[in-house]
Amino acid sequence: MSVPRPDAPLHAAFGGERTLMRIHIGEADRFDGRPLHRAVVEALRARGLAGATVTQCIAGFGATGAIHSWSTELGALDLPVVVECVDEEARIQAVLPELDRMIGGGLITLERAEVVAYRAPEPPGSAGGAGAGGVA
Repeated sequence: MSVPRPDAPLHAAFGGERTLMRIHIGEADRFDGRPLHRAVVEALRARGLAGATVTQCIAGFGATGAIHSWSTELGALDLPVVVECVDEEARIQAVLPELDRMIGGGLITLERAEVVAYRAPEPPGSAGGAGAGGVA
């Protein structure tokens, strides 16, 4: 169950050109004793970025060349994970030094993204809302 931040800003004017940051790390990576992907999401939220999504991947390889996938015994213990975040370029740039201190091995990429819609779902029972299937 998600719990909204009480100080969460409204993002009515969030559309337009923004920066998409992708952080490629391993499922087994840790920071301060907890999963790295969780620590990254918490850091992005604490900095007030618009949102973050973590995706567990089914296969991949990185700088070491080792393949991590469900079909390899060793890889199944450390599947690839991607954390994505879209926000203003300056806000993304400001968090990069903190992420650099947190991430021992991995890849961070930045690219331009055109935000078409960004809104919270309507409360249950309200008229005109997109509901659970709408764009969040």
